[in-house]
Amino acid sequence: MKISRKSLLRLFLSLMLAAAVAGGVVLGIRLLWAGLGGGTMSVHGWIALAIGIIGTLLMALVLMGLAFHSARRGYDDRVIDHRDPGRDEDQD
Repeated sequence: MKISRKSLLRLFLSLMLAAAVAGGVVLGIRLLWAGLGGGTMSVHGWIALAIGIIGTLLMALVLMGLAFHSARRGYDDRVIDHRDPGRDEDQD
């Protein structure tokens, strides 16, 4: 699979835009927190916050990927649940 320069440039620009937006959001939250009179957060607190956010996003990405994979492969259709209220009794 050959990746064109145009698609690489588009990916790079998208990542840079996402990083800029994320940085702006973090800066905005920091200024808002300081304006509300909140305490300062140490560097370790910021690192923990970043790890939590990134971990949550990665977990969401993996779980959505598994859901799409399961739906595409038909694993969801193979399940027979006799407690399903929408299922007819003669279906098997």
